[in-house]
Amino acid sequence: MDLHQLLLERHSIRRYTDQPIDAGDVKTILEAGLLAPSSKSARSWQFVVVEDHDMMLKLQACKPTYAASLATAPLAVVVTTSPGKSAAYVEDAAVAASFMQLQAAALGIGSCWTQVRGRFTADDIDSEEYVRELLNIPDDMCVVCIIAFGYSAETRRPVDPSKLLWEKVHLGTWRDESEPEQ
Repeated sequence: MDLHQLLLERHSIRRYTDQPIDAGDVKTILEAGLLAPSSKSARSWQFVVVEDHDMMLKLQACKPTYAASLATAPLAVVVTTSPGKSAAYVEDAAVAASFMQLQAAALGIGSCWTQVRGRFTADDIDSEEYVRELLNIPDDMCVVCIIAFGYSAETRRPVDPSKLLWEKVHLGTWRDESEPEQ
């Protein structure tokens, strides 16, 4: 499958089968993150791999509703980054996380991003602090997200390219959507 077709077919998957992910595929997914470009090659990111089901359930509590995919996922990767290593530390981490998601999709493995940075638990605890404490992550590392990985237990249709929002693309300069085309 070429990259364009992969992009059309990839969706966030929130329910997974109980099939474990092969160790070789886990390595390939992590390798994709390590191959991601970063600002000035700073490679400010680091990853925590979680496969323990009890820990996944604890991680799920990092957000009130939007971390449910962690409950059934056989694998999660916590993406952290060092603000001291790069001015673009959040962007670097986001690119690495996206590379891992695309690699997983190419392997037939679903994924779902759970935003951690800037979020709070149901008890109004900073989600980063909550995850940092659970996984013994150093205080100088920012926890950007948790990516759940697993084989999909849901069916999703590919994106219909005719429904892409081309009005969000501006050529040359910004054009207000209310302005008539010339």
